[in-house]
Amino acid sequence: MWKWLHSLAKPETMYRLCGRFIPWTAIAGTVLLLGGWTWGFGFAPADYQQGDSFRIIYIHVPAAIWSMGIYGSMAIAAFIGLVWQMKSADMVASAMAPVGAVFTFIALATGSAWGKPMWGTWWVWDARLTSELVLLFLYLGVIALYNAFEDRRLAGRAAGILVLVGVVNLPIIHFSVEWWNTLHQGSTNMQQSIDPSMRAPLRLAIFGYLFFFITLTLMRMRNLILSHDRQKPWVESLVTKGAR
Repeated sequence: MWKWLHSLAKPETMYRLCGRFIPWTAIAGTVLLLGGWTWGFGFAPADYQQGDSFRIIYIHVPAAIWSMGIYGSMAIAAFIGLVWQMKSADMVASAMAPVGAVFTFIALATGSAWGKPMWGTWWVWDARLTSELVLLFLYLGVIALYNAFEDRRLAGRAAGILVLVGVVNLPIIHFSVEWWNTLHQGSTNMQQSIDPSMRAPLRLAIFGYLFFFITLTLMRMRNLILSHDRQKPWVESLVTKGAR
């Protein structure tokens, strides 16, 4: 099994596999997001308390969910890179980091926009908001470390350690609404708390974000592989074929 995994981790093999999956994940993400947003923004009924302002959940909630999900995935990749010294694992974590940072920023920006009509202010140093902001700083720190060293192995090791240390922030984000008095609403059980006519498009949007995350990560992986192996014969051959 390990031999099979190591064969898949070869840069040339990973580059070609990423290229095969990108069109399918991109199509899936586009269809799911357009379906979820069209349904949610155009046809879902208004909330009995929040009116139409609740519709921001179709942007905010998927971004917030995957801001943590991406970081958790990065932590798994970082752990593999540190323990088994797999360069491809460090590359995967590096590819995920900017995507996770963007999702976290979207979650913070839309959360502030949602908080204005609900709380009367754009920002408060609320436990949930503050821990989500810390997550954004963690993403930026990881990106900075990956680009701070010319030695790719050293960069991967330093960034991987920061990723693993930062994992402690994930349960803080998730349970912050239970551990502290907070303006942010408590954790929502979608199955029980959200009407099916609102819940179905939200689920479509959540999966749409997931496939867009996968697509963007695969695209970044291909770029990182080409940059890392730019002097290898297989890359030179690829460039030569593309120029013809």
